[in-house]
Order: sequence, then C-alpha cells, then structure tokens
Amino acid sequence: MFAFTPDPAQPKPAFYADLIEAARALVHDEPDPVANMANLSALIWQFLPRLNWAGFYRTVDGALVLGPFQGKPACIRIAAGQGVCGAALASGETQLVPDVHAFPGHIACDADSRSELVVPVWRDGQVIAVIDLDSPEPARFDADDARGIEALAAAIAASI
Repeated sequence: MFAFTPDPAQPKPAFYADLIEAARALVHDEPDPVANMANLSALIWQFLPRLNWAGFYRTVDGALVLGPFQGKPACIRIAAGQGVCGAALASGETQLVPDVHAFPGHIACDADSRSELVVPVWRDGQVIAVIDLDSPEPARFDADDARGIEALAAAIAASI
C-alpha cells in the first residue's frame, strides 16, 4: 500500500521533488506502461490542487490517443499541431497556457478548463506521450510547475 501525503505549502521545488520520489516508488519494477500511467495520473491528481483533469495522451502513429487520466471524459484523438496537446507533440516543447480561450485552436474537451500545462515525455529522441494538466482557474500554472512536471516526465519516461 502506498500512502503519499503531499504538503502543498512547501516551496514548489521541494513539492515537485516529493512528487517525483513518490512517482518513482509507484513505477519501480512495474513493466506495464498502462498500469504506470494510471497510477501516475492518480498520484498527480492527489498531489496537485485545483485541477479538473490530469493524465496522459500517448503518441500513436504521429497523433495523440487518450491514455489513463483523472477527471471528466476527454477527447480521444488529437492530431499533431491541434490544440495545446497537439502543439506540445508537434513542437516537442512544454505548453504553459494561462488562458486556454486565448490559445489559437484550443480544443475544449471540458468547457470548465481555463488554464493548461502540457509537457512532452521524451524517450529515445521521440515524444512518446504528453502529460496534460487542466485547471478551472486562469493562470493556475507557472514556470515552477512547468519545470516540476518536466522533471517528472524525465523521471518516468522509461516506465511508460
């Protein structure tokens, strides 16, 4: 049994270090990528406050396909370059969007989402997935969140 108790009051670098330590514990010695993404989605959901969606989109044949997540039902397939997730896939770069309504081509899977953070997961020189976080609050995510989720993506890439 895993009992992780996040402390959202601690400085963000320490908070994300704890998240990464917990994530490594969850995926240690588990070879199944779907099981790992499912547990990681639940862990992110538990750790990060003020989210309305947290999960993975997997890269399949050059597009994104819905993976394990926490939150409302979501878009199933996203083409490279479409929306925030597709932009992360096409560019290979983190997308930090304080107002999704101002993002050209935003795909509104959940009309309650106001801000979004999407981080590519790289393995062997390829984007194999993206971690997608949505919040009902405008400007919920900042550069510290982006760095923390980027570090998480690097830490779990071999396990998904």
